[in-house]
Amino acid sequence: MEKSGSSFYTVDRERWNRLSIFDQLGNIGSEVGRTLRLKREGKDFQGALIRALDLFDATTEPLIQQKSHRSKEVLRARDQFLLALFERDDPSIEKWFMQFAIAARLKPET
Repeated sequence: MEKSGSSFYTVDRERWNRLSIFDQLGNIGSEVGRTLRLKREGKDFQGALIRALDLFDATTEPLIQQKSHRSKEVLRARDQFLLALFERDDPSIEKWFMQFAIAARLKPET
C-alpha cells in the first residue's frame, strides 16, 4: 500500500493485480481482522475500515471487468464483513479469510 499524507492509504492497484486471489483475500483478511479487533477494543477503526474497503475494491474491479464469477463471492464477503462490523459481531468472517491466507502461504513459489 502506498502512503500519502499522514493517514490516507491507497493500494497500488497495478501491483495488487499481480497477486493471486489467495494473496489478495489473505491480505484483505488482515485488514478485516484489524478492523474488527479495533472495534471490539473500542478504538478508532476508521483507517482500517477504509483500507479494507479499498482492498475489496481493488480486488473486485478487475473481476467485474473480466465478468468473473469470483466477483460475486468477493462482494458477498465484503457484505458479510460489513454485517459483522455494524450488525453482529461474527468471528466466522475472520475464519473464512484465514483459509485464504493459509492457502497463499502453502502455494509453491514460482
